[in-house]
Amino acid sequence: MSHHLKFFIDGAWVDPDEARTLDVIDPSTEEPFTQIAIGGPADVDAAVAAARRAFETFAFSTREDRLALLKRILAAYNDRFEDIARAVSREMGAPIAFARDSQAWAGRAHLEATIAAFEAMHFSETIGTTTVLREPIGVCALITPWNWPLNQIVCKVAPAIAAGCTVVLKPSEIAPISGIIFAEVMEAAGTPKGVFNLINGTGPDVGQVMAGHPDVDMVSFTGSTRAGIIVARTAADTVKRVAQELGGKSANIILPDADFDTAVTEGVKGCFGNSGQSCDAPTRMLVPKDRHDEALALARTAAEAFTTGDPRKAETDLGPVVSQVQYDKIQRLIEAGIAEGATLVTGGPGRPEGLNRGYYVRPTVFGHVTPDMTIAREEIFGPVLSILSYEDEEEAIRIANDTVYGLAAYIQSGNIEHARAVAKRMRAGSVYLNYPDWDTFAPFGGYKQSGNGREYAGWGIHDFLEIKGVVGWGQ
Repeated sequence: MSHHLKFFIDGAWVDPDEARTLDVIDPSTEEPFTQIAIGGPADVDAAVAAARRAFETFAFSTREDRLALLKRILAAYNDRFEDIARAVSREMGAPIAFARDSQAWAGRAHLEATIAAFEAMHFSETIGTTTVLREPIGVCALITPWNWPLNQIVCKVAPAIAAGCTVVLKPSEIAPISGIIFAEVMEAAGTPKGVFNLINGTGPDVGQVMAGHPDVDMVSFTGSTRAGIIVARTAADTVKRVAQELGGKSANIILPDADFDTAVTEGVKGCFGNSGQSCDAPTRMLVPKDRHDEALALARTAAEAFTTGDPRKAETDLGPVVSQVQYDKIQRLIEAGIAEGATLVTGGPGRPEGLNRGYYVRPTVFGHVTPDMTIAREEIFGPVLSILSYEDEEEAIRIANDTVYGLAAYIQSGNIEHARAVAKRMRAGSVYLNYPDWDTFAPFGGYKQSGNGREYAGWGIHDFLEIKGVVGWGQ
């Protein structure tokens, strides 16, 4: 039975307060493939009330009970793994292999990391006569994006439950089906009623209402910086905690002592993964000025090796971007790059050859980009790479840090000590040296307008805890 037209509130699938629906578009065809119910303030009230009731007991559940629940959630998630992968592929156009190996896998990996971190975490310590307790913050509103749906859902839900919080989740209305399946996973795992609740809807009608709700103690939001500012302003009236993971414009500094061929080629792949729709993608490649043209040739070869097309085909590397809005934004920024004088190395406006429908973007590389150009400053969120040059290392560091964002940075060097020294000077929440494997135990979050707070494993659990000092406990 499909739950697309229902919400999961207080342990049951319920009808929305008003019968309103929204088409869910397959970005590879530009056609609707299903509809979801969208909610409003009355639905938020019902979900928050359920979470508030549940918190009164769940906050005092034992560590063992919560650990057992997380392990049941992981087992139920694995049971639905293929369903989740296929949903992500359909709703956001991810190639099916990528949907399995990266998108659905991310949810599993973060559940495993949260469980491991939870098992090792201490929730109290005594300092002198004071005992410091780490307690669940309360009812948490979780607002997640469409680009890595399971990654962001699990990065919020799992640590919140580990901490003893109860939650109301609003997945992106653009890619909501994987979120509905996740709610089915939570039900199958025997999650106590009211501990996890799901409502679909738009940002203004549901997300902002959640952020401003007086019975919500914390908002955890992932999305654009513009939307994050709205969430923070809305939450400010009730002085609740706000954790945000927002936009990025991450620099990839290729130092002169790097393996240049590998550094450029892997940098293109890193930028284009997920069709360029990752907030921490290395979208600004910084290369030594005397090797700029060499970098362009290598980047062109790497970009033109990508196969863009039907996400259901095994040979596809890049699917469409998620929506007409996203496609139009990317086209505007590609046109801006051309108009402002950047060198179009490959790609450009319009769809790839042979594709006349679907939100497909040509894998695009620009060279001779200057730091003041629009494509060097705005987050594009598509398969578009900007290559900039630098005279010396000091200039490279200055250019890399000259952004309102600070989510990630990438350093390539043949000398690890050299890479570490440059990493210390990056104003970014995560720095990746020589394209390491993804580490689900590393803290993830940003400086500046890329947000605040940290996610992943134990870092995520800490964000859902309050600190209580009990003075005199140790007498």
